[in-house]
Amino acid sequence: MEALNGRNMALLVLCLCAAYALVLAEGEKEIPATKLGQNIAPTMTFLYCYSCGYRKAFEDYVGLLGDKYPQIQVNGGNYDPPGLNYYLSKIIFALKIIIIVSVVSAQSPFAFLGLNTPSWWSHLQANKIYACMMIFFLGNMLEGQLISSGAFEITLNDVPVWSKLQTGRFPSPEVLFQIIDNHLQFTEKVQENPDFVK
Repeated sequence: MEALNGRNMALLVLCLCAAYALVLAEGEKEIPATKLGQNIAPTMTFLYCYSCGYRKAFEDYVGLLGDKYPQIQVNGGNYDPPGLNYYLSKIIFALKIIIIVSVVSAQSPFAFLGLNTPSWWSHLQANKIYACMMIFFLGNMLEGQLISSGAFEITLNDVPVWSKLQTGRFPSPEVLFQIIDNHLQFTEKVQENPDFVK
């Protein structure tokens, strides 16, 4: 009876972990505001590869832009990799959690499935701390490889102005300042023209 309760508890925990991972994979889809609902101030958005360590570069650009263009609102976020890599990384995350929970709870998923428990699983059970650490680090390494895109994409008012994926490099501050100046001059000329048909 206790074995049955233990299996039910382990199955419940595994299902909850899998459901949590799927919820994370879906994420919250933001609906962009219409142009009428947005602020008139220009908005610059940086989408960068967080797993590549580009957050420091983003923070450096925020500091530079804040000094030279205090009127520009700067946003940043992780660039989600295209294709199945994002979903595969979420599946690996869920599997990692499920395996760690199974090792810690001393429940064999093989016994639950009616299979013979392999010797390597018994070794994991005997060395729980070491096994959990290795599963955690290997899972993180695989997730990082899948979501590593190398992206550093910059948009100004939803218009792409720089792509590291296309150019292969970061923009120099001077180049970025020139792009911003050109973009702001263009939008100011369009707004100042009283004969402009809307």
